[in-house]
Amino acid sequence: MNTPVSVLLARKGHSVQTIASSATVADAVRVMNEKRIGSILVMEQGLLAGIFTERDVLTRIVGAGRDPMRTVVAEVMSAHPHTITPMTTTAEAMAIFTNERCRHLPVLGEGRLEGLISIGDVSRWLTDSHRNEAEQLRQYITGGYPTQ
Repeated sequence: MNTPVSVLLARKGHSVQTIASSATVADAVRVMNEKRIGSILVMEQGLLAGIFTERDVLTRIVGAGRDPMRTVVAEVMSAHPHTITPMTTTAEAMAIFTNERCRHLPVLGEGRLEGLISIGDVSRWLTDSHRNEAEQLRQYITGGYPTQ
């Protein structure tokens, strides 16, 4: 649980899908569908301006009866999303996911976008960690490890 998210990014990769804040919602959804992702980061002049998610599509477009072909992402994105640093621990990230009810956290290092961590990434990491720990304990109990 004290593992920094930089370790998860090294495993997952630093690739992040972004879109300009002036793009239409239809453009953002097309990219999200093509890449099979649940969110896309919104950029303005090379800086993180917001995040646009599946939830935004449901509540701010479909639920509000807006035209995705005419609505620009800047109008309906979640501006100023919660962000973390590469040194944020998986436990801290999970607390943010829980307390803020979000599923994606952009990772910023020295003001620069370094990646994106999802609640699924952290859940997978924790599951793998627990599985490895259980295997090590099983091997220790059954004599699979030397005692010295």
